[in-house]
Amino acid sequence: MLTMIFPGQGSQSRGMLAAMAARHASVRQTFAEASEGAGIDLWSLAQDDPEGQLNQTEFTQPALLASDVAVWRVWLETDGARPDALAGHSLGEYAALVAAQALELADAARLVRARGRLMQAAVPAGSGAMAAVLGTDMETITSVCAAIDGTVVAANDNAPGQIVIGGAAAAVERALEALAARGVRKAIRLPVSVPSHTPLMRAVADDLQAAIDACPWKPPSIPVWQNESARVEADVEAIRRTLLAQIYLPVRWRETIEALVAAGCLRFGEAGPGKVLTGLVKRIHREADARALGEPDELDAARNDWKRTAGEDHQ
Repeated sequence: MLTMIFPGQGSQSRGMLAAMAARHASVRQTFAEASEGAGIDLWSLAQDDPEGQLNQTEFTQPALLASDVAVWRVWLETDGARPDALAGHSLGEYAALVAAQALELADAARLVRARGRLMQAAVPAGSGAMAAVLGTDMETITSVCAAIDGTVVAANDNAPGQIVIGGAAAAVERALEALAARGVRKAIRLPVSVPSHTPLMRAVADDLQAAIDACPWKPPSIPVWQNESARVEADVEAIRRTLLAQIYLPVRWRETIEALVAAGCLRFGEAGPGKVLTGLVKRIHREADARALGEPDELDAARNDWKRTAGEDHQ
């Protein structure tokens, strides 16, 4: 079984998908379609970043959405295997829903730009923070965060030994100090000011609901595993509800991958720039065959290897 996984914020980089676009015209076409919805030239943003906006949440989100969907479309047009399931990390969940034909790309681009703008406005610059904590477990993280005076929670359960905490900047710092006192000293402060997937984002869900409800949704043509529930939500109303909850509740990525593996999926293709999710999948399940697909040679190798082994499986 094959699952296509779509990365979220943190995977963006200036010049992303340049090599893929040089080989496949559909990449630029996908960016043009997303640009129409987002109201900004996303290809120029991704390649040149003339205004220094690529790392601003409002613009990062539609640019990454376009990148993820572009790689997905190249996969399909080059005769890549149709996946049995889809999943996206945070923002990547919107790309998964576009891939499943639950939402049109232009509508999704418009929606995620609004999402990014609302998230950025919800917390004043410098007052929110996130940090990746390495080498400890969820029980320790939860216990420490609960004892802190202020808002700090486990925001991303990414993989064994890699959990992201987020919330008010001062509370995050106190949590890191408390973890260090327990011997947990490996922590990486993330270069973001928006504490995604924490209670500080609760008002964003209320503000975004009208925009989500206004989009023309369809039932997904491929099962999509949702971040908030770590399961498939086939009903459109349930999908909209989990997308809203995802903004202020943790990303349950480890649970999602574990559930997919338990269901028989051991192949994962990362449709988008970078290799972040590929690394996480391998940490979650060492026997999983996880491949990044954001470069032409990577995509070609995965397609050919999986096509060959699929033929061997049926001999």
